[in-house]
Amino acid sequence: MSNHKKPMTHQKDSTIRINKFLSECGVASRRGADELILQGRVQLNGVLVEEPGIRVNPVDDVVLVDGEPVRSPHAAGQQRQVTVLLHKPVQVVTTTRDPQGRPTVFDILPKELRELRLLHVGRLDYFSEGLLLLTTDGSLMNRLISPRWHLPKVYHVLVRGQVDEAWLAVMRKGMTLAEGEKLAPVEVRVLRQDQREAWLEMTLVQGLNRQIRRMCRDMGRTVLRLIRVRQGFLELGSLKPGEARELTPEEVQRLRQAVGLPPE
Repeated sequence: MSNHKKPMTHQKDSTIRINKFLSECGVASRRGADELILQGRVQLNGVLVEEPGIRVNPVDDVVLVDGEPVRSPHAAGQQRQVTVLLHKPVQVVTTTRDPQGRPTVFDILPKELRELRLLHVGRLDYFSEGLLLLTTDGSLMNRLISPRWHLPKVYHVLVRGQVDEAWLAVMRKGMTLAEGEKLAPVEVRVLRQDQREAWLEMTLVQGLNRQIRRMCRDMGRTVLRLIRVRQGFLELGSLKPGEARELTPEEVQRLRQAVGLPPE
């Protein structure tokens, strides 16, 4: 039996579940917050949180993750929510820390953005590049990664070898990966090609891990370069690898509307 006291809670009408609180604060998704709790990394009012169902008062309670206070968006003086569009370069990992010591997307951000508690919205793998959203808004992050609200993502993909209409038709019809996952039809077209390689534009409406690389693998093609150029209405534009920009208030409101959230 645990020797820890049960953390203080408040009346239900003023409290929320701690995983929702951590999500809204930009610490992790709700599932990720549950994992943090199970790993013994979360404290509430000086007491270790042992149950994911604990409720907190967003204004009055003090929550620590790994010993660091979590800034609540409900607290007075809290900084405004920020959403950033980053051109992720290759050979950078989409995580907060990397055990292998490789640079992360947070390492390459300008100093003023590194100081914010940003969350990456989905991932781009180590050798992929292009548009990656980061945000302090946990509710927005959760909607953007939810299958229900998934915004179409457009990629420019360089593959070794030529492709023909029969090859494209398999992807357009919806294929089943070698691992067994059934895929929704993918909109794909040839941008240009020669005898050695082909540039394709692919639009995905799912968010499966390494989906494009696995599709091309099963179709006998090696991906040489993979760039995400659009997510929903947002485009990579003229941003160079490693550059980032904050979304305008108009873009944020349009993005929130696209995933069913009310205006800020």
